[in-house]
Amino acid sequence: MKTIKAIIILSVLTIFATTTYAAEVPRESAPCYATNGSIIMAENLIGDILTEVQNGLGYADARAKSNVIIFNAWLNGQTCGYSYSELVDIANNAIWQYRDMYLRPDFYINNIERVQTIIAPVIEDYKSGKITYTEAEFNARIAIYQSVNPVFNPDVEFAKDICYRDIPSVDSGLFIIARKLLLESK
Repeated sequence: MKTIKAIIILSVLTIFATTTYAAEVPRESAPCYATNGSIIMAENLIGDILTEVQNGLGYADARAKSNVIIFNAWLNGQTCGYSYSELVDIANNAIWQYRDMYLRPDFYINNIERVQTIIAPVIEDYKSGKITYTEAEFNARIAIYQSVNPVFNPDVEFAKDICYRDIPSVDSGLFIIARKLLLESK
């Protein structure tokens, strides 16, 4: 009898002492208008879902779960004043990025050095304070486009109507890597 009680007590203590580690929202995936507080709120709400996505949960299933959690939190006034749409945008971007990283881990590993080489001057300007983060992000995008098509001129192409623009096809993962490198450089 004492042995059974001891096992039960140890089991209960182990269960309550064990903490779960939920995945964080990658800062590079957050929309430009997201504040640090809204990112933390989204993390608190959907961190467990992000962990499931890292372990293979599909994008649509993860999105459905996160939308329900965020909507219920919003209805119950548990979002600290952050809007439903803002939190859903943060969650959807994070889910998309984790799912993409799950499906193509080699792409992200193999392209870090490539992107770092392409945007090295932009990173230096940003670190030295010559440009803001917004300017650095824009310049990094242009550098990535020009690495694919050296004659790409943003002044000409962005002045055109959207349907006539000739912007090089680039994997969006390169932009994610660039944002991550910029955020880590400061």
